[in-house]
Amino acid sequence: MSVPKYFELEDGDRLPRIGFGTWQAPPDVLEKAVDAALEAGYRHFDSARAYENEDALGRALNRWIGGDAAKRKELFVVTKLPPSGNRPESVEEYFEASRRDLGLDYIDLYLIHVPFAFEHVPGDLHPKNPDGSMKMDYSTDLVGVWKEVLKLKKSGRVRHVGVSNMNEEQLSRLCAVEKPACLQVEVHVLFQQKKLIAATKQLGIPIVAYSPLGSKALADVLAAKTGRNYPNLLELPTVLNIAKAHSRTPAQVLLRFLLQHGVACIPKSTDPTRIQQNLSVWDFELNKNEMQELAALDRGEDGRICDFMFFVGAEKHTEFPFKK
Repeated sequence: MSVPKYFELEDGDRLPRIGFGTWQAPPDVLEKAVDAALEAGYRHFDSARAYENEDALGRALNRWIGGDAAKRKELFVVTKLPPSGNRPESVEEYFEASRRDLGLDYIDLYLIHVPFAFEHVPGDLHPKNPDGSMKMDYSTDLVGVWKEVLKLKKSGRVRHVGVSNMNEEQLSRLCAVEKPACLQVEVHVLFQQKKLIAATKQLGIPIVAYSPLGSKALADVLAAKTGRNYPNLLELPTVLNIAKAHSRTPAQVLLRFLLQHGVACIPKSTDPTRIQQNLSVWDFELNKNEMQELAALDRGEDGRICDFMFFVGAEKHTEFPFKK
């Protein structure tokens, strides 16, 4: 089957369906990885204020742009409003901090990172109480925040606005004001989000999948804390067998599966070889039987890795999106 390389957005803009993820990459490592990604051909770069590495991404991107407006237009740069900024009166401040660190005149896509909120503590994006729980702000006005984010678009400093980590009910509330350009959520072979993807398809909202390869680094950290077993997606027998049949890497199979399901992917790697491999997924195709075998691996909610329980106390917030 033919899989388009882009999502078509308004104003003729195109969102590349393979992007480069930057979560959990230290600034010095990230800068070199972005250089390699640009060389490999990536043009969609996903970041967030909460990752605390926007400045490194900005340095690498601006080095490549070199002041050339045409080269800037080739890029699709994404960043996100952090939980500490989820108040209407805080949106402007946090957005401008991101834009300043990225060193860009405009951002291609600005997302609300999560629907819940932390207290605003200057200089601390993840404020904690003495007992280790998060300093939560329970007064969140999600629709009010969305309206302020929309103003950034009207100002011309943002081309498109969207959301991340929202459930169907939250998405419907925001759509009553204006439809987001996309929804970014965790999607991978063990957590296929079939109901949510069906709902967004009806609404005409593209899905961008984070952790499409399972986020092994996060899974290892969570396993050490919780004792829960998180399977390595790259070692699943079904994935390995299909990869062997196509002479491809397991990662390429996992990404191709999602692309054929109609979603975009933002895999993260800092290894130049894997960076190139993760982009090289357009010249092979999974057949119907292979797609069915991979679809059968879905564990539903039990397959979720990034449940935000590492933010102790966040689950008590009325806008926490993953209540079972």
